[in-house]
Amino acid sequence: MIPLALTIAGSDSSAGAGMQADLKTFQEYGCYGFVALTAIVTMDPDNNWAHDVLPIDEAVIKKQLKTILAGRKINAVKTGMLASIDMVRLVHETVVENRMDNYVLDPVMVCKGESDVLNPECAVSIRDLLLPISIVATPNLFEAGVLSGLGKITDTDGMKEAAVRIHKLGAKNVIVKGGAAVNEESALDILYDGENFEVLVESKSHHSYNHGAGCTFSAAITAGLAAGLSVSEGFWKTK
Repeated sequence: MIPLALTIAGSDSSAGAGMQADLKTFQEYGCYGFVALTAIVTMDPDNNWAHDVLPIDEAVIKKQLKTILAGRKINAVKTGMLASIDMVRLVHETVVENRMDNYVLDPVMVCKGESDVLNPECAVSIRDLLLPISIVATPNLFEAGVLSGLGKITDTDGMKEAAVRIHKLGAKNVIVKGGAAVNEESALDILYDGENFEVLVESKSHHSYNHGAGCTFSAAITAGLAAGLSVSEGFWKTK
């Protein structure tokens, strides 16, 4: 049987991030991917590629999820951009009621090239409602700083402290995605399971235009879980 993976996420019109990146990654990892669309994100090339987020009505998201979940057992699910508190609550309800143990929380709070939280009112809801039901949370440095209360994180010690704090908020595992921001030569990510740290270091890939690495990473973890891997096994398979 082909593993089934679901992403509840926004659409990136450039197709580099969001549900487009998720579905591509699911397929690369041998999963059949489903998507419940939460928002449409556009970028304005005439205004320094500024982002515009157009949320999908919660009732429409609920109908999408009803369609997807009818008669199917989803093996793993991830969430990306959730544009309102109502969406966060809907995800919480869906994950709990359908006993989705393999729930990956990618707490999207900022788009690449932006420096402010996209939906400030959602941050507390994500922390209080979604962290406690996630098998793994995969924040980047900005999101880890917000969720942990540490603010700006610039080194591995800060990443580890953020992971510990986020784990205490309820996530069973925490992967802080340092990516290219911590080390000039390497990309670095840290997994914390409540007891031990695992550190993944890879050489950077230099491209002129790249984004969506965080979405792709969390989608790969989701696909691994759908295929029966542990969080740690999925983490190392992204290497």
